[in-house]
Amino acid sequence: MKATEIHGRELEKLSDANFAVLPLGSFEYHGPHSPLGTDIFLAEGFGNLVDSDLNGVIFPTIPYTACPGKTSKYKGTVPVRPSIIQEYITDVVEGILNQGINRIILLNAHDGNMGVSRVVAEYVTQKFENASFLLINWWQMVEIDKADELGLVNTKGRGHGGPYEMSATKAFKPNLIHVEKDDSEFPDVEKYSSLPYILVEGTPKSWDGYTGLIQQTSLEMGNKIVGEAVENMNRLIKNWIND
Repeated sequence: MKATEIHGRELEKLSDANFAVLPLGSFEYHGPHSPLGTDIFLAEGFGNLVDSDLNGVIFPTIPYTACPGKTSKYKGTVPVRPSIIQEYITDVVEGILNQGINRIILLNAHDGNMGVSRVVAEYVTQKFENASFLLINWWQMVEIDKADELGLVNTKGRGHGGPYEMSATKAFKPNLIHVEKDDSEFPDVEKYSSLPYILVEGTPKSWDGYTGLIQQTSLEMGNKIVGEAVENMNRLIKNWIND
């Protein structure tokens, strides 16, 4: 059920919903082979594949957000200051909660939204004690070791504009991904540690506004990635609302 299609005389549909979905995108350079709306297409695409039987209501995707320095320098990216997007999302989710919906999924398609999503959720639950937020980054709905099985070779391919992300985008927008044979490819950089860590750089290695062995991008792999992610996403949501 889409919030934009609910009529004024049907407002009870909002309070009767089990949860709301707020997709989070970005307007950002993803390389010469990819559309600027990549994260918008992914956020909307996965939002529309939330199982309707779970009785959720899908709100419009937030298209503009904070972008890191490593993509903001590329023409095409339209960034928003982090402080602004934090306040903006806070107002949006409080508006949704005021409709009588206590559960909200922040369905994210942009790495730069991860921190702000957590901050907003933690802040808003101070004011709304019955509120519950589920933060979903779509790319984490497929296990890391699935890379080889899905057809990625010598790379996990999960970087910005890489074959994992662009194959998934191709599943939603098959005519908007155009990898040419002369497009540069960037192999994975050796990790500093096997333990989780966060590295923020203005100009990363193996990078030109995107990364990865993009020649591996394919519709077939994209359909596999999206299918696996959607199945796991809906299982997670079902467990959450039935808890």
